[in-house]
Amino acid sequence: MDIFKLKQNNTTVKTELNAALTTFLAMLYIVPVNALILSDAGMPKDALLVATALITIIATIFNGLWANTPVALSTGMGLNAYFTYSMVIGMQIPWQTALGAIFISSAIFTILSFTNFRLWIIKNIPLDLRCAISAGIGAFICFIGLSQMGLIVASPATKVAIGNISDPKVLVGVIGIIFMILFWTLKLRGGFVLAIAVTSIGAWIFGIYETPKEIISIPVSIAPIFGELDILSALKISLLPAVLTLFVTHLFDSIGTLTGVGNRANLFTHADGEKKLAKNLESDAIASMGGAVIGTSTITAFAESASGVEAGGRTGLTAVFIGIFFIFTLFFLPLFGSIPANAIYPVLVMVGILMFSELGKINYKDPAICVSTFLTVILMPLTYSITIGLSVGFISYFIIKLALRKWEDLNLGVITLAIISLFAFIASSAPNLFKSIIGG
Repeated sequence: MDIFKLKQNNTTVKTELNAALTTFLAMLYIVPVNALILSDAGMPKDALLVATALITIIATIFNGLWANTPVALSTGMGLNAYFTYSMVIGMQIPWQTALGAIFISSAIFTILSFTNFRLWIIKNIPLDLRCAISAGIGAFICFIGLSQMGLIVASPATKVAIGNISDPKVLVGVIGIIFMILFWTLKLRGGFVLAIAVTSIGAWIFGIYETPKEIISIPVSIAPIFGELDILSALKISLLPAVLTLFVTHLFDSIGTLTGVGNRANLFTHADGEKKLAKNLESDAIASMGGAVIGTSTITAFAESASGVEAGGRTGLTAVFIGIFFIFTLFFLPLFGSIPANAIYPVLVMVGILMFSELGKINYKDPAICVSTFLTVILMPLTYSITIGLSVGFISYFIIKLALRKWEDLNLGVITLAIISLFAFIASSAPNLFKSIIGG
């Protein structure tokens, strides 16, 4: 086990195994949740269940061996929602083309991960803006969860309204949210999974949803989605905003998660800390390219890794054990596939709540931060577009800082992102104008 430097990191095989089990239980929900979200894009759910488990296994073990950190990788929440609800449904892009866009953005991220660009971004982009983006995505996926379970519905008079809670299936979603919040508040290990299980069993017992006919089976083929990405179609100028949004969101999500998890165990503060951080970013960038080939949305570091770190995980052996645990999920796919949708969507609401809490770290006394934060957070769910919220946030921040002549805050990183955001905003809200500007 010297490859993981257990003694140097003051840990043992037993401690790493326990930490891995903790993280595994905390993030097990991603298999059914990701499959459900991506299936809304028209992709086959059974193949998605296998693909999600498979890429989690490969990416997490790879990261453990490559970066030697206790960080698990899987399909990112928020990024999978952007794939389905913004790109495929909102922009009416075929899912094959959307996978191509993920591959392109991940390839760019991979190349830049082997340069100093990532550190340049960390140093130049205000932490407040990164927190605002996280909160905005949280509001967006919470809105998706509430609307998909029928708790929020469209209304010709008020645009949105409360759904019919007397509907048994909607009621299942409401109960699921209650259990999700309750178990999280009580800090129960594997609380998300436990809430899904309790809600599902109740729905099956009362006959609201059909009970699973089998629990264990041989994994189905991922052939319907494997290698189906369309890179050439994703190279169109009109898809540049989507590629940029995927790239920027992936970058911030990775940096934010790794920074948060790392701070809990001082993973990146030692002499080799910067090297470990770099290798972690390389891992999820490479894994995202592989995920697009296998047939899943963007892969990123999972915040739930913090639970394993709290349990004592300090090295890549924890990640390797997590990957091994996920192998067992491949044989329980009939059970995952039969879980009621409204027992799963509450996860989006809870994850949205956790991401929204990032607003507590923001300095609202700064006018530019105050305005850009509000616009970023409110526009993502209202426009059903992460791109719009992201771009308007950066543009407003730049304009206000410029008006206040706060030259010290207008570094090259902020100026670069403001320019990119302007093009992304024009391309998303006025595609014909964007094409005329670039001559496309």
